[in-house]
Amino acid sequence: MKITFLGATKTVTGSNFLVEGAGKKFLVDCGMYQGQAKEDLQNETPFLFDVHEIDFMLLTHAHIDHSGRIPKLYKEGYRNPIIATKATCDLCGIMLPDSGHIQEVEIEWKNRKRKREGKELLPPLYTAQDAIDSLEILKPVHYDEIIEIDKNIQVRFNDAGHMLGSAIIELWVTENGQIKKTVFTGDLGNNDIPLLDSPTMIESTDYLVMESTYGNRLHIRNDEKANMFLNIVSETLEKGGRVIIPSFAVGRTQEILYELDSIKDNSDDENFAKKYEELMHTSVYVDSPLAISATEIFKKNMDLFEEEVQEKIQSGANPLDFPGLKFTKTADESKALNETEEPCIIISASGMCEVGRIKHHLKHNLWNPNSTILFVGYQAPGTLGRSIVDGAKKVKIFGEEIAVNARIEYIEGYSGHADQEWLMNFIYSFITKPKHIFLVHGEPEGQIILKDKIKKETGIPVTIPDFGDVYELNDEIEIKNRLEVPEKYRFIRLEILQKLDNIEAEITEMKSIVKSELLNEDTSDEEVAKLKNKIHELENQIVKIIE
Repeated sequence: MKITFLGATKTVTGSNFLVEGAGKKFLVDCGMYQGQAKEDLQNETPFLFDVHEIDFMLLTHAHIDHSGRIPKLYKEGYRNPIIATKATCDLCGIMLPDSGHIQEVEIEWKNRKRKREGKELLPPLYTAQDAIDSLEILKPVHYDEIIEIDKNIQVRFNDAGHMLGSAIIELWVTENGQIKKTVFTGDLGNNDIPLLDSPTMIESTDYLVMESTYGNRLHIRNDEKANMFLNIVSETLEKGGRVIIPSFAVGRTQEILYELDSIKDNSDDENFAKKYEELMHTSVYVDSPLAISATEIFKKNMDLFEEEVQEKIQSGANPLDFPGLKFTKTADESKALNETEEPCIIISASGMCEVGRIKHHLKHNLWNPNSTILFVGYQAPGTLGRSIVDGAKKVKIFGEEIAVNARIEYIEGYSGHADQEWLMNFIYSFITKPKHIFLVHGEPEGQIILKDKIKKETGIPVTIPDFGDVYELNDEIEIKNRLEVPEKYRFIRLEILQKLDNIEAEITEMKSIVKSELLNEDTSDEEVAKLKNKIHELENQIVKIIE
């Protein structure tokens, strides 16, 4: 059995794994790269497999960085089943056509410029219609049932607690009379996400392919998060400002709506109650057509919510509906929000501020010191959201330079991803521990820290794959091959940036090794002096490159 890592390698997007075993070739996820220009270019490169040789695909969940290249797969001739939970199939029904629409709009903008320059016009990666067509091959399944692909391959989807319908996939492959089990976590949920159950703990596996988005960080706990949210909102409204929440249309938006409705139950404090009452008299606008559709899908799949939420629903209280909540469906309604100075809360996609209506709201509020931009989810490197979170003083939006004068806040506890503690708890929960762990879907620095912690505390070997690495799953894990993007599709600038990213990761790992060596009492002063000289030489080489 072999796994080829074709996405989410030392990055947090583009999830895509090719598995070969028991005479079959199949995919786990087929996601888009999101973020910087180099990630966008990677979406346009050809698949490093023949789509006609793929027997089936397993989809962990509907987020675009896991599902977004399904229409491209379909467009190139793939017609075999894509197996996912019912809720995931429902959400793909709105998210993939929306993604196709974005591809069309973005290529239209690029082509206007190319036309002026006399260049050949480019086609979109795929269209909204391509996405709609691809939905016909989605095959819904339920959590906890073992699905027999054939007599040698079985799979089971377990609740990952990350978003509605998200799954941890157990895979059993029988070859030469021997059963090997591999678990793909997809994205593991933050353990205290409102609405959703906690991730399922898995009893055993031979191999684990695990996400590592927050491999080096801890989230604040739920009670702190609620207080922080209410205080930020209250202080902003007191100044007559607006709270702009860039939120993923699917998942975070619904969780924030639930939090707004249920926040009153978290404290008996009079001051807290006063702030909550003020909040309930404030208009909360959900400004995203996709979020509106997704909220309807959430309402249709409430059987997947945690028991407490289901009881609340059965009592007649809908946690996704409350006084002050307003949905803006049309572009004109969205524009009207920026033509008034009403203090309010605006929840708008996209979560990383790269596309959609959120950019208009940022343009009208980032310069205002009375307003607050409140981030509640992960911001990938290279995105507008990441630039703002990292403290940029000015940003460009629609070609215009905007001063960042607004209050910038980031409540990490709203993230849909498990933090380091819960990633470790997931590993601890195995009764029969994995023989080997592959870390994917994370930034290099966080992955290295998590890798060291796993090895130190469990002794389990850990690998951080590079793009294209092919691993044979035997007792001794080793690279069997490395697939490369064909020469004519390579972008020399992209390769340079990738090499710099790799060097950065290696320096981070070197730093960790050097620290441990320096703290070792057996290391002599002479060895430390030699090490200092070598680092000085490396520093000089880097300076020369910059010059």
